Amino acid sequence: MDKQQNQHGLHRWNRREFIKMAGAGAAALATLSIAGCDAGKDGPHAARPSVSGSMTYRESKKGEKVSLLGFGMMRLPTVDKRALQRGSTAAIDQELVNSLVAEALEYGVNYFDTSPRYAQGQSERVLGIALKPFPRDKYLIATKLSNFTESDWSREASIAMYENSFKELQIEMIDYMLLHGIGMGDDAMKAFNSRYIDNGMLDFLLEQREKGRIRNLGFSYHGDIRIFDHALAMGVDWDFVQIQLNYIDWKHAKEINTRNTNAEYLYGELQKRNIPAIIMEPVLGGRLASMNGNRKAIAMLKAADPESTPAQWALRYAGHHKGVLTVLSGMTFREHLRENIATYSPLKPLNDSELEMLEKVAELMVGFKTLPCNTCQYCMPCPYGLDIPSIFEHYNHCVSEENYVADTHDAHYGSARRAFLVGYDRSVPKLRQADHCTGCGRCVPHCPQRIDIPKEMVKIDRFVESLKQQKNLETGKA
Repeated sequence: MDKQQNQHGLHRWNRREFIKMAGAGAAALATLSIAGCDAGKDGPHAARPSVSGSMTYRESKKGEKVSLLGFGMMRLPTVDKRALQRGSTAAIDQELVNSLVAEALEYGVNYFDTSPRYAQGQSERVLGIALKPFPRDKYLIATKLSNFTESDWSREASIAMYENSFKELQIEMIDYMLLHGIGMGDDAMKAFNSRYIDNGMLDFLLEQREKGRIRNLGFSYHGDIRIFDHALAMGVDWDFVQIQLNYIDWKHAKEINTRNTNAEYLYGELQKRNIPAIIMEPVLGGRLASMNGNRKAIAMLKAADPESTPAQWALRYAGHHKGVLTVLSGMTFREHLRENIATYSPLKPLNDSELEMLEKVAELMVGFKTLPCNTCQYCMPCPYGLDIPSIFEHYNHCVSEENYVADTHDAHYGSARRAFLVGYDRSVPKLRQADHCTGCGRCVPHCPQRIDIPKEMVKIDRFVESLKQQKNLETGKA
């Protein structure tokens, strides 16, 4: 196959060229691809992407061609999930990451998003290793000044974190640099000023952009809308802004969590200023891929298009907006990567009837009072060993499947109780369940969705205990 030049001046490599660039890792990938399936750890029967054309690209303010699909490096494949949560440096499956990154590049993905805080501090190093075999002009790297804790607020500590990103990523220029997670915390304005203004870090980053060590400067936003509006009104020439956008958060973010802001407003404010939007959480940490088991919502999507998965609907929605530069997706398995590549090669825009259908699905999903946990792992590791994301994930799944029934007189109470308890023990080891929460609150400031985690742990634990007590009453056992 010859080199294929697309309208954006990029090309998909032919197999000989690609293997030469990637080295042994890509060679192994190519061998598996020829066989038509993968024998790797992430799905032995995953088909190669079924693409009808080239990757869709959008143009940045500086004229860069950015793939509409961005590779999010927050959730990485592991050889041992529990070890990663404990902070083990050996938990990331580097070989699999190398293979996924190589395949993403082969199909035109050129935007990779990381942070010094992702994957318990390992994401930048892992990404740097995975990208090292490839020419520097074939990819764009986004990373962040993730100085969340007060010990990192000093100018010296913040600059040290910034400089370490170059070392870990093995690069000399950061393509996209973000002030990370502005708006988070109980006193978001104080945190914003302490992290970026009082210590002179925003001025420092602007100077670094002038010197060419940073190509594009922006920020990611969670939480207090006053900080978002303040940042846009500061007079800074932001190259981009990263926001959470999906078909639920477009109009219903505040219904899920009153401290959040609807994406319709965030996107609209960026459009007024001609600032490109980078999208995070297009599938809400996987909730819009699994639909939390909500059968009615899944049926609505299938009725509209039997061939599209829920994740593809969510990704099409995020990419549908013309002011979006790239859509980040955490692709921990090859199936995720290939499905996403197919969705954006090229993007099929949504029509009016499809947009109306997705709004109805959103309204249905909002009706189930699930917790807005996106499994970002910012709350981990818990000092007392809780697996907070898995606890919330199980709870949300049971709520959506209507296996969260508190009324003992409900006709479905017995089956729902069994499903909740059996699934809970299978999903979360007993020593990592909600009853081990001490209420220390260390996790709360780190949650982008601002969930009162200790409060929710108490509620879940009480519900679990009520289910167990009811079982004891029926069996007569203590």
